[in-house]
Amino acid sequence: MFPSLQDVEAGLRATGYIADSIATTTVYLAARLQKPLLLEGPAGSGKTQLAYAVADAACTTVERLQCYEGINEEKAIGRFDEPLQRLCVDLKTKSSGVDWQSLQTELHSQQFFSAGPLLRALQYEKPCVLLIDELDKVNQAFEALLLELLSVWQLSIPKLGTIKAKSIPFVVLTSNEERRIGDPLRRRSFYLRVEHPTAEREAEIVALRTPDSSREFHAGMAGLAKALRGWSLEKPPSVSEILDFAQALKVLGAERVTAEMRDILLPLLAKTEADRRKLLLRDGFASLVYDAQQYSAKTLRGGIA
Repeated sequence: MFPSLQDVEAGLRATGYIADSIATTTVYLAARLQKPLLLEGPAGSGKTQLAYAVADAACTTVERLQCYEGINEEKAIGRFDEPLQRLCVDLKTKSSGVDWQSLQTELHSQQFFSAGPLLRALQYEKPCVLLIDELDKVNQAFEALLLELLSVWQLSIPKLGTIKAKSIPFVVLTSNEERRIGDPLRRRSFYLRVEHPTAEREAEIVALRTPDSSREFHAGMAGLAKALRGWSLEKPPSVSEILDFAQALKVLGAERVTAEMRDILLPLLAKTEADRRKLLLRDGFASLVYDAQQYSAKTLRGGIA
């Protein structure tokens, strides 16, 4: 997938994803050694985006399995298309001399099976990126379903048989730590802790998306992000939300956030009623802006953010 570590570094940066040397090295080793990559950290810290950045850098496709409570094998692996099977039986029975054994074999072949993301990921000629997102939302029984795939790169499906991988995908598992991921999956994976970026790194990320803006603007957005995340909000902003906010500010023709802009900007910053009320407290938004300016100044000086 990547000929060298330098290709990983350049490829990720070209997609707009700024990663440190630990992350790029781990991605490179996971790709070379065909090991899953487990990413843990707070929501909005860039875990999912890393999977898409790897796919873009490798010029391949993402197969995404979005996990949720109650997900089952059919959603993950796939299921037989029963209406199509019935149609086939109806058509076959209209002709004379039906070979029922051959028909049964045909009905349980892949042409009658609607593949889910796990199975599709094994069927690419060129390796894809298989993103198993928010794995912490499922139970241990569903985790066990993944062990065969991540150990021997195949899936055993009742009535269909064992499907081996045509190519081995680059697997990214993400967790927001709502539940501890089990040890069997951890043993099979490389592990990366993904936190929100430092203000300096976030300024660099904003700069890639708004290259025509000033260094002060980039630092201002990073400072605002750090201030918001330090306010114990119910929904602190993700990296992608800060990028959206920066672009919105450019559309408004503003180069910096001021306390007087509170009512205009509040719908972009507060994503729950509790957070909105917190920022509406007397001097609340002004205090936030002040904190953001301090972090921004430190970032411009090259201080530790």
